[in-house]
Amino acid sequence: MNTSAKSDGGGLGVGLIGTGYMGKCHALAWNAVASTFGDVARPRLLALAEASAELARTKATELGFATSTGDWRELLADPEIDVISITTPNRFHAEIAIAALEAGKHVWCEKPMATAFADAQAMHAAWRRSGKVAVLGYNYIQNPAMRLIRKLIGEGAIGIVNHVRLEMDEDFMADRETPFAIRNEASAGYGALDDFAVHPLSLLRFVLGGVAEVFGEMARPYADRPHPDGGRRAIENYDIATALLRLESGASGVLTVNRAAWGRKGRIQLQIFGDGGAIVFDQERFNEVQLFRREGAEETQGFRTILSAPVHKPYDRFIPAPGHGLGFNDLKVIECRELIARIQGEKASVFDFDDGLAIERTVHAIADSFTKGRWVTVKA
Repeated sequence: MNTSAKSDGGGLGVGLIGTGYMGKCHALAWNAVASTFGDVARPRLLALAEASAELARTKATELGFATSTGDWRELLADPEIDVISITTPNRFHAEIAIAALEAGKHVWCEKPMATAFADAQAMHAAWRRSGKVAVLGYNYIQNPAMRLIRKLIGEGAIGIVNHVRLEMDEDFMADRETPFAIRNEASAGYGALDDFAVHPLSLLRFVLGGVAEVFGEMARPYADRPHPDGGRRAIENYDIATALLRLESGASGVLTVNRAAWGRKGRIQLQIFGDGGAIVFDQERFNEVQLFRREGAEETQGFRTILSAPVHKPYDRFIPAPGHGLGFNDLKVIECRELIARIQGEKASVFDFDDGLAIERTVHAIADSFTKGRWVTVKA
């Protein structure tokens, strides 16, 4: 597998492992980051790995990578590759991330860290030993709307926060006749709790901080699904999860996630209540923030809509006019730019493996609470 030399003056050498939905998102971000921001060297898309050499060749052509392989370990042996994008199914994250860090590569790994807490801990330890950058793909925190919400809270726009409600719903598992898939296996994790809940938990951590205690519940709306090979197979994890939260700040909270919620399409709703107002954000309208302030005459009080605009950096790098809106893949481009900043030793807004492990602790504490039927402390 031959790749171009660093002497060509290009930017970071990139290797991508996995080319599904999120693999394409990473590739689009690597391709777009230099053109969008204009202040970084263009990354060199050197090599791509997939489950087979044939699929890898096809995807390398589609996504703009110079070479391809059916063995991801070849990427780790290439001295020209500086950073590895990991977008494989969740259960492979730990093995690949640890190997990449031990090979001296920076890592950009999709969420969640791993399906087992011990694996997440091992990833964290490998990162600490490596001295390299390891960032997780929590791209929803990159939304300029989230930066605005954090700023508003920090400025006391809604007073002291006392309660937060977090929801994430989709309906791709809502039909009971949807075939059994890898997401329904125990090997994929708890289900909606670690597949979904990590996203609203990332927003919570970004705008308000960590969770101290949890009381969890998980549920299966359906007992089984048709199996592609015939018959039906029992569902091994949970499509619904709910938790009561006590935040480190002292505020209370409620988290609920459901991947069998008819009519919902990538909905993450964040409601934050303070003693002087409230903030509401909905992922289905993620270029809007709803702000209520208890001020002025009562008859004119109400929520007002703040539309994302060039003043909400880095929206301006994509669109010069307010109200036109960013998209999901744009958030990935922002995340890519922040990753490059961290690698260059600059200030960066990313979730590293410290943040990721904190989210994993919360997820596993909720699962532990569900098993024990009581409040559980999220241990540091």
